[in-house]
Amino acid sequence: MGKKAGIKIGAAATAGLAGTLAWAVLADEAPYPYKGPRSWPLDLQLPFLTNRRLDALLAVKPGDRVLEIGPGTGCQSLHVANLVAPTGQLDIVDIQQEFLDAVMERAKAKDVPGIVPTLADARELPFPDDIFDAAYVVTALGEIPDPIDTLCEFRRVLKPGGRLVVGEFFDKHYIRLITLMRRANESGFEVIRHLGVPFSYMAQLRPVATDLSGTKVA
Repeated sequence: MGKKAGIKIGAAATAGLAGTLAWAVLADEAPYPYKGPRSWPLDLQLPFLTNRRLDALLAVKPGDRVLEIGPGTGCQSLHVANLVAPTGQLDIVDIQQEFLDAVMERAKAKDVPGIVPTLADARELPFPDDIFDAAYVVTALGEIPDPIDTLCEFRRVLKPGGRLVVGEFFDKHYIRLITLMRRANESGFEVIRHLGVPFSYMAQLRPVATDLSGTKVA
């Protein structure tokens, strides 16, 4: 490959990333369309929000029960379901049935078991306390009204020592890391670590241990 061809390819890749950023900022909507010409970005791994980084922070294993809020068309869902198989379970929750159907159709086509869809509001999860080993929400927390209420629900359904991973990308609903840290503190979490860059990051949150009086235990 000649030098000029390499420059053209590099320029095209840069333009593609710039186009993705511009689309995210200018054309983003909530809720996203789950099918049609504008649904293709839901199938892409955004910069720095890769499954490899999700794995590093979520730290799931076969047999775990995991919760995902806002699965989109299943970009992360099928990957995580395979990680907890054959005895684990991935519960996906969305307020739109169309998204749940899209994920289940894809799981059936790829023969991925262990995914259970639930139509529900993330602020009122229909699960008992302390049931999930881990949970995650990627580029969806900012779309939900009252994100602190949602984080409190995550806190309620996670087992002590469970992990919550929040993924954020620079769009209209983007939550800055410093804002996430504040909201985490207000909902019984603390941010343990994060990967990525300011406009595109994943953060691992863990429930704060407290005594009977509600005081944080060191």
